[in-house]
Amino acid sequence: MSTNNLPRKLACTALAALVTLGVAGNTAAGSREQAKRIHDRLAGVPPSASVLDAMEADISNGDPIAAANRAMDNPEFYRVTLKNFITPWTNEEQTTFAPLNDYTATVIGIIRDDVDFREILSGDILYVGQGISPAYSTSNNDHYQAMDDQGADLQAVLTATTQSAVTGLPAEATAGVLTTRAAAKAFFSDGTNRAQFRFTMLNHLCNDMEQLKATSYTPDRIRQDVSRSPGGDSRIYMNACIGCHSGMDPLTQAFAYYDYEYPTVNGDPDYEAGQLVYNDVGTIDTDKTGAPTGTRVQAKYLQNANNFEYGYVTPDDRWDNYWRTGPNSVLGWDPSLPGSGNGAKTMGQELAYSQAFARCQVEKVFKAVCLRAPVDSADRAQIDSMIASFASSGYKLKQVFAESAVFCMGD
Repeated sequence: MSTNNLPRKLACTALAALVTLGVAGNTAAGSREQAKRIHDRLAGVPPSASVLDAMEADISNGDPIAAANRAMDNPEFYRVTLKNFITPWTNEEQTTFAPLNDYTATVIGIIRDDVDFREILSGDILYVGQGISPAYSTSNNDHYQAMDDQGADLQAVLTATTQSAVTGLPAEATAGVLTTRAAAKAFFSDGTNRAQFRFTMLNHLCNDMEQLKATSYTPDRIRQDVSRSPGGDSRIYMNACIGCHSGMDPLTQAFAYYDYEYPTVNGDPDYEAGQLVYNDVGTIDTDKTGAPTGTRVQAKYLQNANNFEYGYVTPDDRWDNYWRTGPNSVLGWDPSLPGSGNGAKTMGQELAYSQAFARCQVEKVFKAVCLRAPVDSADRAQIDSMIASFASSGYKLKQVFAESAVFCMGD
């Protein structure tokens, strides 16, 4: 070896050593950065030094899911991340700038306790705040507003109970968040109860009515209030209206006994003081004048009968899913369910047991955690993997949050 080249070779050797050390250093720093990114995405706040150390160790030891679970132990995951994730589902404006309510709190509790997430559309379940005053009321939101105002640790104070025990609803009339006071105020108030169905499809199956419009279904259950010649043009009904109502109206019939009633103060409606009402067996409803309608069905289902007097007159809360066949069978209905029944509980189960429901939850979580929708084949493969994991875990949504955070923690 020429001694003339020795300084250069020594310099190259030293440089190689530095590069090697740098790579090793980057690997360690990468694990710590990944840990911090997971915590930031899930909790929205920086981790403490001890938590970050433990999460870094989890990742270095090949268990990033454990790191994600540590991040979700932070109270802010429940108080902020989940509250902001869920609150838009509870109002027609789909805004996060709304107070905590029984809908949001119940979903947070279900996620915290690893309850089968499908229960949100059918369960006799409600979460209230332990030790929070005032107590839960069926006619106001003060209990949940107090939790909001106090900055309560939702991870600690939320306690599971049943709607039938607290609200007086018969157990068979409960349907998860669909029969919470907040949902009733947002979607059963006035109208025809179709809003409750439309926003359930939008929020929990990720399909709005326009995406589900299909004119091939039998229109025999479309109510009288739908004009067959809107604007004097029957083609609008045949080419547009029928596409939504032919499938929606038979399913919305499940809500025929529900309403949101509120008082008036000096002639103005006081929506904040209203409550969910349910016409139990033997109840006869009344119309706006107070006259009995002769049926248990809410009067709103019978309004505007002159729009088309030969339309469907709702006799009860029997629902049928016409979408099990035809183009909307793509939603993946559970073949073990009958596809028909009575009331909101069984209809909610029909929706929640669909493949579209599972995919919708996973895609929403992915977008919330990764801050983007799936964009490429790797993302779509991850979505499919998490749907399978969601099902195999017993539909625990916290697992989906953890897997999403790990996927998007960076290399």
